[in-house]
Amino acid sequence: MSLPARIFFTTLDVLEIYIPTISFALMFVVFIIEIAYRYFIVPLTWTMEFSLMAFIWTTLFGACWALRDDSHVVFGLVYDSVGPKAQRIIRIAGNGLMFIAFCIALYPSWRFVAFMGFKKADVMQISMSLVFSPYIAFLVLTIGRTGHSLWDDVRSLVAGKESRV
Repeated sequence: MSLPARIFFTTLDVLEIYIPTISFALMFVVFIIEIAYRYFIVPLTWTMEFSLMAFIWTTLFGACWALRDDSHVVFGLVYDSVGPKAQRIIRIAGNGLMFIAFCIALYPSWRFVAFMGFKKADVMQISMSLVFSPYIAFLVLTIGRTGHSLWDDVRSLVAGKESRV
């Protein structure tokens, strides 16, 4: 594998595996600290804010992993009852709609995240642009993954080949 490809796939691993894992672990530790301090010492103010921020990072980057691993929630009643060609057409329609919607949402989301740079978190004084920035990464990664899946399905439909199911 070439160096640019290794860098690309390592970056994907960091964004989709390591960041959500670390943010979840930190969220859990801070939650335990919050409980211990609340009942034994004095309530802390920063722990709730940190937990909410870590939750945002965990869910958005974790959703990217779910899309990568095809382990997201699906409603397969109709999909499972039709043949491979119809399943491919359903995937093309679903991925096409998602691709278009996320492409449309990218620029306004970018503008909103940039706009939120003026606001800081109440206790921790972290820029809200940093807090919400994983949403932009989520949009870009989802656009890339759905675009790749859409490309594979359209190509296999045109060629008449079986694709992944």
